[in-house]
Amino acid sequence: MGYYVKVEKGVNIYIEDVNPSANKTILFIHGWPANHQMFEYQFNQLPVLGYRCIGVDLRGFGKSSNPWSSYSYDRMADDIRVIIDTLQLESITLVGHSMGGAVAIRYMSRYKGHQVNKLTLTGAAAPVFTMQPDFPYGTSVEVVNELLNKTNSDRPRMVQDFSDIFFKSYLSESFQHWFQSLCLTASGHATAKCLETLRDEDLRRDLPGIQVPTLILHGKWDKICPYVLGELMHVYIKDSTLVSFEYSGHGLFYEEKEKFNEEIAKFID
Repeated sequence: MGYYVKVEKGVNIYIEDVNPSANKTILFIHGWPANHQMFEYQFNQLPVLGYRCIGVDLRGFGKSSNPWSSYSYDRMADDIRVIIDTLQLESITLVGHSMGGAVAIRYMSRYKGHQVNKLTLTGAAAPVFTMQPDFPYGTSVEVVNELLNKTNSDRPRMVQDFSDIFFKSYLSESFQHWFQSLCLTASGHATAKCLETLRDEDLRRDLPGIQVPTLILHGKWDKICPYVLGELMHVYIKDSTLVSFEYSGHGLFYEEKEKFNEEIAKFID
């Protein structure tokens, strides 16, 4: 079922809640620039195994409100805290993909893992999404700035180009259209502001503070958040396990969905 949670005045976050009577809860945070529907192939399988699956549309994306300001990791982590407290969630597994992984990391740091007993980072945009003078990994700032320019001039074409490098495997034309349609439901403004956040924020200081078991799932062929980022997160996070997805790019949740679902279920149990 779907409903809204008010996180601040004038901002309502859309929630999809599947199998709410289950004892074990997984809260999913989607990546840029999609929404919770990207996890369709988790939401139609994991509840069958007895899990409650909660999907969040981050502010500016999917069916959530589109405020003009406040798209930092801090603010989005604050939204997650309000959602967890409003729904009275306890002992959950938090799953974040790409930018959603970055938001999950900031949440763990900012709120000391409040009500989270396990963390799963999938193709996460961390420790840093962009190359820095002391961090020669990830995407160049120039590439992100070009994505910003395309977002502000021809967003449908930007989304098409982005989806072309998102997956390694062959995708049907119908699936490509579906995925692009998810990305285009976001507001153009939020799409741009979150690109700036991805470009400018640094999570290296957040990672050592994660004190719960952490599963890192990362595609070996990821062209958006290269595999080396998964290796670095594994180094930074004390109690972490890194699982490689040998046939996936950034879209491992779909390209190897059976393995993806199995790894999450095994980790939780």
